[in-house]
Amino acid sequence: MTRFRNIVLATCCLALVATGESQAQSKKKKAKAKSEAAQVAAPTPQPEPTEQEKQLSEALFLDGMKYFMLEDYKQALSQFQKAYTVTPNNAALNFKLAETHLLLENPQAGLSFAKAAIAQDPKNAYYYLILAQLHTEQKQYTEAAQVYNDLMRNVPDTEQYLFNLADLYLSQSKYDDALKTYDRIEKKYGVLEQLSMNRQQIYLRQKNIGKAIAEGEKLIATNPTEIRYLLAQAELYNASKKPDTAIETINRALRIEPNNPFARLMLSDLHRQKGELTESEEQVKIAFASTDLDIDTKVRILVDFIRQMPNPAIEDIALELADLTIASHPEEAKAYAVAGDLQTITGKKETARGNYLKAVKLDDSHFKIWQQIVLLDAELGESADLVKHSEEALELFPNQAVFWFYNGTGHLIEKNFDRAVKSLEHGKRLSASEPELIAQFNAQLGDGYNSLKEYKKSDEAYEEVLTHDPDNEHVLNNYSYFLSLRGEQLPKAKAMAKRLVDRHPDNPTYLDTYAWVLYKMEDYNGALTYLERAIAFSEEATIVEHYGDVLFKLGKRDEAVRQWQKAKLKGEASAFIDRKIKEQKLYE
Repeated sequence: MTRFRNIVLATCCLALVATGESQAQSKKKKAKAKSEAAQVAAPTPQPEPTEQEKQLSEALFLDGMKYFMLEDYKQALSQFQKAYTVTPNNAALNFKLAETHLLLENPQAGLSFAKAAIAQDPKNAYYYLILAQLHTEQKQYTEAAQVYNDLMRNVPDTEQYLFNLADLYLSQSKYDDALKTYDRIEKKYGVLEQLSMNRQQIYLRQKNIGKAIAEGEKLIATNPTEIRYLLAQAELYNASKKPDTAIETINRALRIEPNNPFARLMLSDLHRQKGELTESEEQVKIAFASTDLDIDTKVRILVDFIRQMPNPAIEDIALELADLTIASHPEEAKAYAVAGDLQTITGKKETARGNYLKAVKLDDSHFKIWQQIVLLDAELGESADLVKHSEEALELFPNQAVFWFYNGTGHLIEKNFDRAVKSLEHGKRLSASEPELIAQFNAQLGDGYNSLKEYKKSDEAYEEVLTHDPDNEHVLNNYSYFLSLRGEQLPKAKAMAKRLVDRHPDNPTYLDTYAWVLYKMEDYNGALTYLERAIAFSEEATIVEHYGDVLFKLGKRDEAVRQWQKAKLKGEASAFIDRKIKEQKLYE
C-alpha cells in the first residue's frame, strides 16, 4: 500500500471536506453510485448525521490519521472505529479502516469496509485496489481477479491493472486466463517485449515448445539485432532436439556480435553434445579469453570441471581455461584461487601453491586459501616456507588452531624445538572442543618433547593419542623408535612396532623401526631379516646405515663398511658415519 499512500491521504481528506456538501448533491451522487455499482451490496440505510456529528467524526478521523502516519496502527484503528460509529457511510473512512486492518495483518476484518467504500464511491480506483489486496493476502485469488475486472469496468483509464490481473492468474497457474489477459494488454498498449517473454514462459510451463519457439521468432522479427533473443531462441531449439538449428541461430548472433562470450559458451556446449570436442574446446577457449565474460561465470565453469575430477579427458582443457582466466583477470584473487584448486587436484602442487600465494596478495581474507598454502608447504617439504606462511596466516587468523599446528610442525622440521612446542601447546589449547585435532597436536608434541629430552611429557602425549586411536601410525612408529633409542620399555616398543609391520608389511620405514627395536634387544638375526625386507623397498640412508650396523654386530665387518659407505653417499646418515667408515668400528 505504501506506493499510493500519499494519494490516498489526499483522497481521504477531500472526502471529509465533502461532508459539507448540500444534502441534495449528496443524495444525487449516492443514487448515481448505486446504479454504477449494482454488483456490490448496498449498505444499510443510515440516518443522515447532524452537522455536529460530522464535525466530531472529522476530528476523530484526523486523530486517527496522525496515529496512522506515525505507524501506530492500533491507536489509528481505535480512532477510526470511533469515527465510524458516527458516520458509517463515509467512503474514505471505510477505506482507512480496511487499510488499517490490512496493515495489522487482519485482512479478513478489512473486507467489509473495503466493499462498503466501493459501494459508496465506485469510481475510486484505490478502493478496489485495497479490496484486491485484502483478498490476495488471504489467497483468495479468484475474488481478487474479479475485483480487478470490476475496477477496470467501473473506473476509466485503469487498464494498467491488467498486469496485476495477469500476475494473479499466473499465481494460480491459470495460464489460459493469463494469456487472454496478455491479449487484452496488447490491444491496449501494443506489442510489448515483456508480454512475449511472459508468453514464452507460460508455453514452456505448458511444455508447448512449438508455441514458445513461435513467440521467440516474433520477438526476433521485431528486434532482429537483439542478441539475447537469438540466444534464448537457440536454447529453445536445443531443448526441442534441434541442435543444428540452435547452432545456426547462435551463428546469426555471432554475425551481429562476433565477440559475444555467452554465444561462444553456448556454441561450445552444442558442439560437445554432438561429440565435436575439438570445436567445443576451441569455442570455450575463445569465451574464456574474453574480458566480457565475467570472472564469476568463469569460476562457476571451472568449479564444474573440478567436480568432474579426476578425469584425464578434461584435465588439459580445464588447466588451459584456468590459465586463460588468470590472463584475462590478472587482478582477481578468485582467478588464481580456482586455478590453484585445479592444479592441486591434478598434482601440479608447486604451480598451485604459487597461484594461491598470488591470490592472498590480492585478497588475504580467505582462510581456506591460506590453509591450502600451508598444506602444500608441508606436502612439498618446504619447512622454512611452512613456518613463514603459517606465521603470516596467524597474523590474520590468530584463533585458528590449524595454523598453530602447521607452524609448530614447521618449527619441528627446522629443529626449532622450543618454538615448535610453544606453538603446538597454544594450538592444543584452542582445540579443547575438537578431540581429533587434539590428537594431532599430541602426536607432534610427543616428537617435540622428545627432542627437548622431556621424555615424560613425550610419553604422556603419545599415550593420550593411543588411548583414543590405538592404530595411529605416526605415534606407533615414532614412540617405538624413540623408546628404542633410549633403550627403555623395549618390549612395549617391540609390540608397537610389530603392530605397524603386521598392518603395513611393505612399508620400509616401519620395517626399519621394527628392525631397530630388535637390534636394541640384541636380536640381530631378526633385525637383519626385517632390514633386508626394508632395503628391498627403499635404500634410504638411515635404513642402509642400520643394515651396516646389524652386519657389523653379526661379525661381517667388511660388508658393514660397504653399507656405511653407501649410506654416506646417499646423505642424511648419522653423525657417526665418517668415524664408522674411517675406523671400521661401530659407534652409536
